[in-house]
Amino acid sequence: MDWQGQKHSEILMQILLVVFAVVAFVVGYAIGSFQMMMLIYACGVFVTALITVPNWPFFNRHPLKWLDPSEADRHPKPQVTTAASKKKASKQK
Repeated sequence: MDWQGQKHSEILMQILLVVFAVVAFVVGYAIGSFQMMMLIYACGVFVTALITVPNWPFFNRHPLKWLDPSEADRHPKPQVTTAASKKKASKQK
């Protein structure tokens, strides 16, 4: 799953869970059954997991282009500077 696919999956998951929660609450309140409300919400969580967890093809529409290992060796790696090394450099001046 690419980065855009993860973003879409997260948004879709949040929307579906809220929709199922509202539907479960309304139905449970209307018929006066806490058990039915929890059953509807549990089914909603299951359906949401089936839609958002697997790596479906529509989550892979923006694949990343990785560098070949030979191409990556030609580019210098960035040097990590820490706060401690910056303090030492400023003290030396």
